[in-house]
Amino acid sequence: MLMDSITELTPDDAGRIVISASHGGVSSAKFALAVPLKAVFFNDAGVGKDNAGIVALDMLEASGVAGGTVADTCARIGDSRDMWESGMISLVNSTASGL
Repeated sequence: MLMDSITELTPDDAGRIVISASHGGVSSAKFALAVPLKAVFFNDAGVGKDNAGIVALDMLEASGVAGGTVADTCARIGDSRDMWESGMISLVNSTASGL
């Protein structure tokens, strides 16, 4: 499922694989963890200071949720269609790697 913002999640999205064009920061992870997803991908937002743009991967991992990021250099933040069509996976957590 494509969504430009992870804030668009609803309880009906449980069990889905979501491609969200949100950054992979703490606030995005909290939205993603509020609905039990199979997997979720974010924009890495250039990774950022202290890995702020990808910290969601660790938070998802701690809850057993597969997670990954798409490089900000190949897909626009906030544009899930661009992430799907042009994105290149930059990082995944261990749960995603196992799949």
